[in-house]
Amino acid sequence: MTSKKTGYLLGAVAGAGVMAAAVAGAGVQLPSAHAQLPKGGLIKASTVPIFAPPPGAPMSFADIFDRVSPAVVSINVTSRVDTSALRQIPGLPFVLPGPRGGGQDDEEDGDQGGRTERGQPRLPTQQSSGSGFFISADGYIVTNNHVVENAESIKVVLKDETELDAEVVGRDEATDLAVLKVKGRAGPFPFVNFENAGKPRVGDWVITVGNPFGLGGTATAGIVSAYGRDIGETFVDYIQIDAPINRGNSGGPTFDVYGRVIGVNTAIFSPSGGSVGIGFAIPSEVAETVTKQLISGGKIERGYIGATIQNFTTEMAEAQGLASQRGAIVADISPGGPSQRAGLQIGDVVVAVNGVAVKSSSDLTRQVARVRAGENLRLDVIRDGKRRNVDVRSGVRPSERELAANDNTGPGGRPGAPGTAPGAGAPVLGMSLGPLDDTARNRLNLPATVRGALVENVDQASDAGTKGLRRGDVITLANGRAVVQPTDLAAIVDEAKKAGRSSVLVGVYRNGRTAFLPIKVSG
Repeated sequence: MTSKKTGYLLGAVAGAGVMAAAVAGAGVQLPSAHAQLPKGGLIKASTVPIFAPPPGAPMSFADIFDRVSPAVVSINVTSRVDTSALRQIPGLPFVLPGPRGGGQDDEEDGDQGGRTERGQPRLPTQQSSGSGFFISADGYIVTNNHVVENAESIKVVLKDETELDAEVVGRDEATDLAVLKVKGRAGPFPFVNFENAGKPRVGDWVITVGNPFGLGGTATAGIVSAYGRDIGETFVDYIQIDAPINRGNSGGPTFDVYGRVIGVNTAIFSPSGGSVGIGFAIPSEVAETVTKQLISGGKIERGYIGATIQNFTTEMAEAQGLASQRGAIVADISPGGPSQRAGLQIGDVVVAVNGVAVKSSSDLTRQVARVRAGENLRLDVIRDGKRRNVDVRSGVRPSERELAANDNTGPGGRPGAPGTAPGAGAPVLGMSLGPLDDTARNRLNLPATVRGALVENVDQASDAGTKGLRRGDVITLANGRAVVQPTDLAAIVDEAKKAGRSSVLVGVYRNGRTAFLPIKVSG
């Protein structure tokens, strides 16, 4: 799986795992009310000193571990990997030293020089490991997609060291979840349940069990650090937990103090690849919904409105006189898609979906994704400074690969060779602008549907230059109004200055799509 996580966020992969969080002990026996607590927190029961934890802290996690650990399994995966394509990026499996197994496809020293029956070079064998857990007595197991997505064979190891073959029932790359089914044994298997009704609060104890570094059956404890973490994935608001999480914990469960699953461990934040106490788990409500669909054989379908969006930032809001309004701004509309049919426009700021506030582009995407195809979405949008409703009938979201293949960054959006710039007008916002006439359109190979003012030169010391505008860009909108000629932008900038605004929100067309940038005005 190609991860979208940035910085040092590491996908807790097959063999490169994630283990997070902690759990509190249920049914802890507290010291007698008559016991005296001397300094140091020690009490005496008979003649045996016992440490007394402060109120709210568990005496031990042992009872919880004993109850839930039989449902947690280690997952060992054999796959073939093109070593020339390996990169140190989030989501790549961690290669264990030396091949494990010994099947007919395995060869000494990484299978160097081997050939398939068709004479093709045989890729070297990779052994990797992760974690998972039973969610039913008949052998269904939840894990991460990146643990098993390239697997040739999968074996799960139970707590009693029994090793069983397993097969993939279904995978969902978008949420990094997968479901396996044990083969060759009917069960019953010990299993655990997802908890969706009640959530631990930030600061409550949680516990995780998994397979860090291939050690198996390991428990770590900590607290819920935060909810709603956005780490660059589209459809998941992650739970942040602080229990030690390491490679091999991918796909393992995070439990609450009652031994119920509140999350699936997926990623860590780490400059070095090891645990620094910041881990992330997929919330149980997401995991349960996806895994049920995978088990039933249904395709994972998500709502889709056919619009490209970006965060509507505080600076953008100030540029349009909208104070601290949050939301998502529409940067592009898919031709013939649900948004175009409904009348949504580029530059609209979506602030709510079906009455639920939208705080960011990720928030909008997730709210839309929860809706079934054919259902109606009422979008609250701000257009020309006024709030209005747009009703959109949801479509079915294409796969991430299909969306990437349909990305409209083809020849129609390529800037042409530098050449000699036509005569440019007076600078506006640090840019010299010219008309987008037929000559310029042909020179830059721009589609006929694009209208605006052409950027001929940019003062690199200006705010526009600092924010990356360049020759060949087309300014199509400013503060929600269409820009057809350079004078249009100049007039809008003058209005912004008179209104006391510090910036103007411009729509910039480049490489087949529009993006919005707040550009500071001068004087």
